[in-house]
Amino acid sequence: MPAIFKTDVTEGVYYVTIPEADLHILCGCPVDSVKHLMKRGLIQEREAEGVRFETGPNAILLADTSPQNGRFANLAEFPILHMFYRQGRIIPGHPNNLGVKPLVVGSRRQVEAQMEYVFRGNYGLISEGELLAAGVAPELARDMMRLKLRFAFGRIRRMEEYLDLVSLENGWRELRGGVGVKRVRPDVFDIFYKGESVRVDLRLPPQNQSLPPYALGHHHIWRDDFAVLHSGEGDGWDPNRPAMASILLFQGKVYLIDAGPNIMHSLNALGISVNEIAGVFHTHAHDDHFCGLPDLMRADHRIPYYATRFVRASVIKKLAALSMLGEDEFEHSFDYHDLTLDEWNDIDALEVKPVFSPHPVETTVLFFRALGRNGYRTYAHFADIASLRLLRGMITDDGAPGLSRALYEQVERDYLTPVDLKKIDIGGGMIHGDAEDFAHDQSRKIVLAHTALPLTDRQKAIGSGAFFGAVDTLVPSDREDARSHAFTTLKAYFPGVPTDSLRALLDNPIDSFPPETIILKGGRKAQSVHLLLAGQVEMLRASGKILTTLCLGALLGEVTALTGRPSAETHRAAGFVQALRIPVERYRAFIEGNGLLETMTRQLDVRGFLQTNALFGDAISRARQNAMATALDIRRYAPGSAIGATGVSGLCLLRSGRVDLLLGSRPFVRLGPGDFFRGGEVLFDVPCPYTAKTCGSRDAVIYHIPVQVLADVPIIRWKLLETHETRLNKAVRAETRFGPLTWREAYATGSARMDADHRALFAELENLDHAPRERIAAVIETLLTELERHSQAEGELMERHGYPDREEHRRRHTQLLAAVRDLREGDGPQNSARGKRVDAFLKERLLGHVLTDDRRLGTFLLPLRQASPFLTGLTR
Repeated sequence: MPAIFKTDVTEGVYYVTIPEADLHILCGCPVDSVKHLMKRGLIQEREAEGVRFETGPNAILLADTSPQNGRFANLAEFPILHMFYRQGRIIPGHPNNLGVKPLVVGSRRQVEAQMEYVFRGNYGLISEGELLAAGVAPELARDMMRLKLRFAFGRIRRMEEYLDLVSLENGWRELRGGVGVKRVRPDVFDIFYKGESVRVDLRLPPQNQSLPPYALGHHHIWRDDFAVLHSGEGDGWDPNRPAMASILLFQGKVYLIDAGPNIMHSLNALGISVNEIAGVFHTHAHDDHFCGLPDLMRADHRIPYYATRFVRASVIKKLAALSMLGEDEFEHSFDYHDLTLDEWNDIDALEVKPVFSPHPVETTVLFFRALGRNGYRTYAHFADIASLRLLRGMITDDGAPGLSRALYEQVERDYLTPVDLKKIDIGGGMIHGDAEDFAHDQSRKIVLAHTALPLTDRQKAIGSGAFFGAVDTLVPSDREDARSHAFTTLKAYFPGVPTDSLRALLDNPIDSFPPETIILKGGRKAQSVHLLLAGQVEMLRASGKILTTLCLGALLGEVTALTGRPSAETHRAAGFVQALRIPVERYRAFIEGNGLLETMTRQLDVRGFLQTNALFGDAISRARQNAMATALDIRRYAPGSAIGATGVSGLCLLRSGRVDLLLGSRPFVRLGPGDFFRGGEVLFDVPCPYTAKTCGSRDAVIYHIPVQVLADVPIIRWKLLETHETRLNKAVRAETRFGPLTWREAYATGSARMDADHRALFAELENLDHAPRERIAAVIETLLTELERHSQAEGELMERHGYPDREEHRRRHTQLLAAVRDLREGDGPQNSARGKRVDAFLKERLLGHVLTDDRRLGTFLLPLRQASPFLTGLTR
């Protein structure tokens, strides 16, 4: 009988169990990994000593790379909470608490990031100072901290108190009971026990959506003037339904309330594309309401984000921790609108009032209202809330952790405010609501949500349930908004065309296509040009491979209209789709009549390439593609040309040929058609540390795309960040694998003082290369002293000049110092192999820090130094 068992759970997730060692490892934890374990029957209910609890993993192995293909591969919040509470592993006196801490295993960088992300997910903002900085009034800040401490049983604790963290860098590491793990290559690991081994591959497949544990079907939704579309009634543990959420339909616009797991799957099932989202209202930062936010960054514009300032601050700190980026990076992700607490905020005639909700993290319940023919109609969304019985037990007026009687009474009044429709959290327990609190609520209709359990008879007497896709209409509509959207879209495409000419195109029918319908088959000429107004369309090659997903504003069949050629790809409805049908002859006449044929035909080849490109095809509207095609510069390079010598800035997209990227003189990656480079200039406005040289025997054709047309496109930034991180890791590994790490001008930050410190650190690493085994500890000690001095000096420099990302930069220093101290104290990779492996580990960490964090700081300081070359700390 084997000693080690592996179960494939879902894409990028495996469950490896070694019963003899009592080790059960969740390998990979992307979105809803616990629900997938439940769905596969790998988590079971048990009872011991009269206590019911669940089985499940007691160790988590993290992927090395996160995000992958636009999705976070590591979301350990709910898996850790499952081990803590649903399994009972940290509950005092629980029969399943055997005094053995659960394990979290992975690269030090990923482990540290997950600990900070879970910490922020548990507590949000962690001091009165952070609350005040987020705009909270002093009295409320004190009340919120009292509540946090009560929910936290008197003290805010780091997750590390309850977990054993295993840093997996170079070599083999023992986990527990003779079980070992070794990285084979990035994101691929071997797990060993008693001569047996299994391999797990934690790379996520290149597709736009993760696979949820539940099926939703497809729904065709009529968009009323003011309606609530129910898009989730479950909780974070319900394997059969999405977590609690709603969608507001208002005057033809689509607004989300919260963004939980698998939100793209939910939107597609409802016939909504990400580019149709007019905004997201956010209640709080728990994963079942939060972890769909990165999916909303897959739009071609910054979606408006509506929340109180303190909720936004909590959310951004968690996003920054999860992504290992500075908080300022997320300024590019959404169009932020701060809501005023306890006041009605007008959002284009839709009014919203956020009200404080007692919870461990910053949370508001949301009231909405809109004018109908008979006055205001109202909706209240209560996620997450604590039960009144629980809150009554927290009342204390002596300043101790808890809440005052006055605050309790205000919360009770807010809970029972009558509205036309109210959706409430009835999840129970320590941080969720109770239907009984609303037994006498005078609201016209109550919907019960945020539970994985069937409603009891008593709950059924208090409120209604709602199935996925159900709609509660508050203000009906008898008009068709689709044509208005079509006009707005056409106006953006053809800004110089007279309005009457555009309106003539609208005098055509709007087609509705059910899911899985082929709208245009590859190899055939289109009879009509279809302007996509709602839903998503898959564009497939003849092989069946999905090239990209088209959203609002895409034009299907335009190739035939402009050139007479058949479509090269098949276009297929992913869900319910609406599209304006324009006959090919009429569309061509419109183009010719407005003098656009030559320009559009010239752009067609470029746009066709962009549309099928991994960076530019997914969810990028035709208007965006037009802007890029117009702005880019096309250049041809002979073999052996150094592309960096041309002086052209911006992103480089390889149309044909081959290009080597080099750090110093050593190539570390070869690029082919469709690949891109110099993403760092778009992301950070930092010169690229790599040089690029064409290779092979053929010329290379490169599109040079200006930064300005890319900088505020969230989905492009998101993909560039992922590629930048992967490519940086490759470059660092290639640079540190052989011989000593010597200083190169490509590493320069532009600050003489910083570069001098870096040279000194590199010299210490070179000493480590040549140190005999007995001298390694002493050299590490010297290196640590130099690094501490450098970190202090750099910290003072950032503070003096107001560097906006200084907190994140300091955190990176802290992590780097901790890694070196662990090596000094024998708690690092040298356990498995001192000497060269220690050296390689240090070189990778230090060079990675210099090429990213320090070069960004140097770029920030550059204008200051140019303005005054004698500024203290910049040149000496």
